Amino acid sequence: MKILLLEDDFTLSKEISAFFTSKEFECIPYYDGSLLLKKYSAYEYDLIILDINVPGTNGIEVCKGIRKTDKKTPIIMLTAFSEIEDKLICFDYGADDYLVKPFHFEELHARILSLLRRKEIPQQTENKIIIEDLEIFEDEMKVFRSGEEIKLTPKEFKLILILAQAKGKIISKQFIAEKLWDYHIETNQNTIEVYINFLRKKIDKDQEVKLIHTKIGYGYYLNNQE
Repeated sequence: MKILLLEDDFTLSKEISAFFTSKEFECIPYYDGSLLLKKYSAYEYDLIILDINVPGTNGIEVCKGIRKTDKKTPIIMLTAFSEIEDKLICFDYGADDYLVKPFHFEELHARILSLLRRKEIPQQTENKIIIEDLEIFEDEMKVFRSGEEIKLTPKEFKLILILAQAKGKIISKQFIAEKLWDYHIETNQNTIEVYINFLRKKIDKDQEVKLIHTKIGYGYYLNNQE
């Protein structure tokens, strides 16, 4: 397994690399975001770890740049910040996970194994889901309503797909949190509410038929009827 690491703290980078080498991973370190982006396309990686505050291009912009051509390789962000707004930005640009410094290497290892397991699970899905005039193309990660494409972030797409695959059943916040992030943390509850509001603005705004609904105290569901 090959890990790409962006971390400008030389000591921490060496410690992370040594730890994962002991776990039989190959860890390729970079200290500058701009240099990483120039070199990225020349190699294939199983997972990417990006520190946010680095020289050159910061980790968030690196994540955004990688996601333009690589939608599948798992990305974990490292940062000293823990505000929910920072997490939303990372998830909007396609990050799969977020770890706040300081952290235990064993926790990072557990997060990595979780993401790699998810990556290896075969995705047996239908190519297209239709609900009313909403069309979801899973393979292409595209969504249309009334024939017009709706631009969604990776996390927004995953959320609408989770709701659509439930076939009208009510989905709890906890279930959504576990599906979106593979683990449950308290702030995910508020994060999910934010993403539901994002989806409503993009999918239901100015539409006579509303598709995204809330059952107070239970969760959310996707249907053409209240």
